[in-house]
Amino acid sequence: MLDADLAALYGVQTKVLLQAVKRNMGRFPPDFMFRLTKQEFDLLRSQIVTSSQWGGRRYLPYAFTEQGVAMLSSVLNSPRAIRVNIEIMRVFVRMREMIASYSTLARKLDLLEQKYDKRFRIVFEAIRQLMAPPEPRRRPIGFRKQEKNKE
Repeated sequence: MLDADLAALYGVQTKVLLQAVKRNMGRFPPDFMFRLTKQEFDLLRSQIVTSSQWGGRRYLPYAFTEQGVAMLSSVLNSPRAIRVNIEIMRVFVRMREMIASYSTLARKLDLLEQKYDKRFRIVFEAIRQLMAPPEPRRRPIGFRKQEKNKE
């Protein structure tokens, strides 16, 4: 998660969050927190389509890993920071469980496919299509002329 996003969740300014982190740098090794490169930030900015080039930032943002987010609770010790951190940890756990259950299901489907003959290939392909994440629906751009029913 990016520093600005975490600051918004914790209800503090980004500079306050980063000051607390810098005062406790020993708690944030490179696998807990790292600064994005210019190329990574440009790519991220192009994906979220921000209007201004830097959005008020003078420095490249920091990204925090799951462990870094957990460590923030010991640095930001307000009641809100503790509540937010608990919820973030729960989200990470749920994401991990979803990934594990999906890979387990895919493995079981592979075993079943090997076990049964080719007559069931269509069934297995249909199940795989159902397991695939849905493509995001896009709303049509522009205006559509509504036709009146002529009776």
